[in-house]
Amino acid sequence: MIHPPLQQVEPRTDDAPAIENPLRSFSAVRPEKRLNTIDPLTDTRWDDLVACHPRASAFHRRGWLEALKHTYGYQPLVLTSASAGEPLTDGIVACRISSWLTGTRLVSLPFADHCDPLFGESGEELLSSDRLVGEFTGQQYKYLELRPLRAWASLRNQFLPFESFYFHELDLGPSLAQLFKGLHKDSIQRKIRRAEKEQLSYESGRTEELIQAFYDLQRITRKRHHLPPQPKNWFQNLVKYMGEAVHIRVARKNGAAIAAILTLRHRSTVIYKYGCSDGAFHHLGGMPFLFWKVIEESKASGAERLDFGRSEMNNEGLIAFKDKFGTTKRTLTYYRYPGKKEKHVYLHENSQLMRRMLCMVPDGVLSAIGRVLYRHIG
Repeated sequence: MIHPPLQQVEPRTDDAPAIENPLRSFSAVRPEKRLNTIDPLTDTRWDDLVACHPRASAFHRRGWLEALKHTYGYQPLVLTSASAGEPLTDGIVACRISSWLTGTRLVSLPFADHCDPLFGESGEELLSSDRLVGEFTGQQYKYLELRPLRAWASLRNQFLPFESFYFHELDLGPSLAQLFKGLHKDSIQRKIRRAEKEQLSYESGRTEELIQAFYDLQRITRKRHHLPPQPKNWFQNLVKYMGEAVHIRVARKNGAAIAAILTLRHRSTVIYKYGCSDGAFHHLGGMPFLFWKVIEESKASGAERLDFGRSEMNNEGLIAFKDKFGTTKRTLTYYRYPGKKEKHVYLHENSQLMRRMLCMVPDGVLSAIGRVLYRHIG
């Protein structure tokens, strides 16, 4: 049986260009309840849903999607049960990644640690996995990847686990004194006091000078780990399109930047997204110092949670570091349909093969590789 294609929903703005329906490989189980595709960059109903949905995060925001499009050329889309003119009560946001190197696929969402489907009040059935894969043939897309932060019961019907991480989160409800007491005494508390004793200076904001300081440290850090840095314009675009939702914090010793952190904010949750440092100054406690600044300022501004992001399960050092802030830890699993265990090992940013290849590459060449490579691995 040939099912009708997904209905294309026009944006509400008259001058906004309609996007080509990229999901013609999908169809609904029942024609009267077929899923529709909208452009979240032009349809303001998506902004309305993200602003009020309890599972929305900074990664759902229009600014994150704009940064992805303008840096890497990814086309964002939203699958929803809403028809034209109806308010959005649900939606799954994804990006179409077209790569001659890694194939064409849908990812929800590139470079996001997690991205929950936004279900409506009626539950998961409107965006069930059965409906998502209804007529997915694999001819147009290699796979659809979902990165839900929370369990989604019907996902197991069709999708298979692809990759798992640890996810850390800190409850900011306790008092500052209690939060400080919860920090590891030797590894974190002592280093924060060392940073204060060393009189590290501290700057925060979104200026071009802070972006440059952050990016310079990012290059040093990625080089230390034998990995290419993401392109500078990725961070510039995050600041440009996400505005006040982005915060860069930099610690300096005698005017030299020694550690930096980039965070995102959505309502009551602050997300630690990127961190970098100069290894020659680790003994000064720059990173613990900055994390404590994030905790202090987030709590003062009314935030309730600090999302420490994902950690690869074999990265014992990073996991232990996050544990020492008194965080809670749980497993974060990504799913794919079709559920093949295929991986581009040679392109995966944590692959040992790629690290061995890049360890001897000069800094300038490494940055150029990052500008080319990341659009293929989102």
